[in-house]
Amino acid sequence: MNKQNMTGRVALVTGASTGIGRWAAVALAECGAAVAVNYNKNLAAAEETQRMIEAVGGRAVIIQSDVSTKAGAVALTEAARAELGAIDILVNNAGDLMQRCSLQEFSEELWDRVMNLNLKSVLLCSQTVMPDMIARGSGVIINVGSIAGHNGGGPGAGVYATAKAGVHCLTKALAKELAPHGIRVNAVAPGVIDTPFHERMSTPQMIEQFVSGIPMKRTGTSEECGRVIAFLASDAAAYIHGEMIEINGGQLMV
Repeated sequence: MNKQNMTGRVALVTGASTGIGRWAAVALAECGAAVAVNYNKNLAAAEETQRMIEAVGGRAVIIQSDVSTKAGAVALTEAARAELGAIDILVNNAGDLMQRCSLQEFSEELWDRVMNLNLKSVLLCSQTVMPDMIARGSGVIINVGSIAGHNGGGPGAGVYATAKAGVHCLTKALAKELAPHGIRVNAVAPGVIDTPFHERMSTPQMIEQFVSGIPMKRTGTSEECGRVIAFLASDAAAYIHGEMIEINGGQLMV
């Protein structure tokens, strides 16, 4: 029996237009899941994710929504349910550093934006899928944290790191609360991954410095992260619960 066969299941991936979210969506589709591809601003990139899913024989729908708000999270889940059916797998991937900024200069407005997108969205989206999952007695939630949540982050990333540390803790809280209902909750903590995030936020010199501290001496790929997420969503991970899977090439061993 192929325990990574997800035929007949519905997955919702937030922030799935690029990077880790895109490859999580593709990996889930390769396993047979129908996928709701969420994006906020980049429709063209979301359409490319949809094309990649269809190229592997999968089914995908694109849904625009800002998951940093309750209204956006509810609208996203309702639209996904209307298009594909009840959600079996939620991947809380949406997040962004937004800008590198020292803690001394960090504004209240920027704090709220970073926290709302990276941390509050995880709770909001999880809340929207809980009723159906609880009623069925099954479901999977996977949150995307970061190595920054363990070590405070790189230059100018302190608040982003704080939000991701919150994601790590919230994952464990959700796992405790939802386990009696048959819902598994886990997270991944990517290290330095070759994504549009770092293309925008990190100079080549910064990447070189990061890589010097990685035992495998390279950055990771979004595809590598996506495949770990798909594994956690599958029955092959049926007894993995409340865990943080590190994807960092050995940069941080805990």
